[in-house]
Amino acid sequence: MIKFKVGGRSVRPENIAGALMQSVVEEVANAMRERLEAVRLPATGEFPTVVVHGDRLDNLSFSVEGSPELLALVKQRFAAEELENMTFASTVGSTSPRAFLSYAREDRQLAEQVAAALQANGIDTWWAGWCIGAGDSLRQKIDEGLADCTHFLVLLTPASITKPWVNQEMDAGLVRKLNENTRFIAVRSGLAASALPPLLAGMLSPSIDDFDADVRQLVNDIHGILRKPPLGAPPLSVPAIETGYSPAATAVAKVFVEASETAMFGDPQLTVQELATQTALSEDDVRDALHELQAYFTVSFDRALPKDELFVAFDKHFTTSDPAADALTLARDIVNDESFPGNTAEIGERYGWTPRRLNPAVAYLINRNLVMDSKALGTHPWITAWVQKKTDATRRFVKSRS
Repeated sequence: MIKFKVGGRSVRPENIAGALMQSVVEEVANAMRERLEAVRLPATGEFPTVVVHGDRLDNLSFSVEGSPELLALVKQRFAAEELENMTFASTVGSTSPRAFLSYAREDRQLAEQVAAALQANGIDTWWAGWCIGAGDSLRQKIDEGLADCTHFLVLLTPASITKPWVNQEMDAGLVRKLNENTRFIAVRSGLAASALPPLLAGMLSPSIDDFDADVRQLVNDIHGILRKPPLGAPPLSVPAIETGYSPAATAVAKVFVEASETAMFGDPQLTVQELATQTALSEDDVRDALHELQAYFTVSFDRALPKDELFVAFDKHFTTSDPAADALTLARDIVNDESFPGNTAEIGERYGWTPRRLNPAVAYLINRNLVMDSKALGTHPWITAWVQKKTDATRRFVKSRS
């Protein structure tokens, strides 16, 4: 029998056309991946991570992950027609609020209490008492605090309302509100709302009368916690979270995440009808959701088989673990610990992680070409038998995320 080899693999004569096409797809995907992974943010040295989706030239696409600054650089480096086949995901979450607190010297004690309460509740607070030290330039330090704040707070009391210094800081805060989308909050203590200057009269100005209750409300307002009562359950079993996908697609993904025992390909396999029953969606809505999530599923004869990247993308929304964070932990140990095991079962034992938790973390690294893995069969319940020791890609990934 005549034997052929394509890409180093033996291929039967009747399968040569398919093997040649697969080889072409892999070459195109690898070439684009290499170009994307070569982009580096000069200020931090960060490289992007890349996920390849699709198995044909007509459905090949790339997910690029990195900081907003790095993603902007990638968009500059590639042509418009290339960007059409890319999606971008920021690895940087929203930052915590940063407050600048202006006050008069006479109100120092109350200002310190307010600043401490804000700081203790996740609001990074600029307060002169701990931000200005001996020998510091007052103007420079105040400018730094103003430039970095998301919320400008001024403590208005009978003592502070007429202070020139406080009024100058208020002027700066109002300019930031107008030009840079900084929220301006005038906090009153012992001062009637009618005593506010005309420019502030039209703003909601909370008063501190009951310190604990009123500061708690101030904290909630800064964090954007609504005073409205929570919404009731929607008519569909749609998760009340933001995933970047439609509610129907999110509901479908949730079913698979919660039902899977291993987070591997095809675990579980569900028909469109079964998904419709479990999500209270119509079958047409389920099909549309699967079309939206086509990068994460193989659908055959109305049966949906999840790919491992589905769990990478959605576990953080519906489980107690985040595969991206777990992958970084794993990659750091691979890079830093020469004795770190390569056997997947041993890795799971070291971390105390079940296959359901470890597999998405390993899939994250494999799908982004950050580690080498075993292609052997029969590794169930693990996604692979072993993970190779560190590579240059692993090192760059750890360095970029550190």
